[in-house]
Amino acid sequence: MEGLIGKKVGMTQVYDADGKRTCVTVIEVGPCPVVQLKTPETDGYTAAQVGFWDQKASRLTKPVAKHFEKAAVAPKRFLREFALDAGEEVKVGDSITVENFKDCKYVDVTGVTKGRGFAGVLKRYNFAGGNMTHGGHSKRRTGGLAARDLPGWIEKGKKMPGHMGDVNRKIRNLEVVEIRPADNAILVKGSIPGARNGVVIVRKSLKNNVLAYKAKKGAK
Repeated sequence: MEGLIGKKVGMTQVYDADGKRTCVTVIEVGPCPVVQLKTPETDGYTAAQVGFWDQKASRLTKPVAKHFEKAAVAPKRFLREFALDAGEEVKVGDSITVENFKDCKYVDVTGVTKGRGFAGVLKRYNFAGGNMTHGGHSKRRTGGLAARDLPGWIEKGKKMPGHMGDVNRKIRNLEVVEIRPADNAILVKGSIPGARNGVVIVRKSLKNNVLAYKAKKGAK
């Protein structure tokens, strides 16, 4: 399967056989039960809809609760669709675990960044600011906004104070350091978007798979 839904547990460090330390992010991936299968005959494409994170049935609308009941799957809070690998066959009710990534060396992780609230330009865009001494009155201000000449209005896209964070971000080509099936965990090198316990989407890295395929084809 192309990917799975997971939860960011936090960051830690691991050591290899040579004693080299690597900073990693621990992601709890799955198990994700298959709730629905998309087929070319009924939907025009092939994919599997999987769920993650148990949810009380009382908190679901009747159509959604019926959707899980039809699949004989416990209600889940999150649902996502993922494409199937070539030749892969799954059935409704199957549980997909972190072993889905056992032969994968790189992954792409998508998450929602931490919300920082309303922020000024120094924090939001790393502006330098004005003079802190000699009577400066523009220490953390934006500075000039518009041209003096015509048209004289603020141009679209101008970097100004505003809402910071809480946006979707994807980190590509993260190296898979270790997979721990007993803990449903995957350890990836480096950081990923979001706070602890935030839901993330982990996908097999498409770019690295293509490069590996081209290298292998060129070697022949």
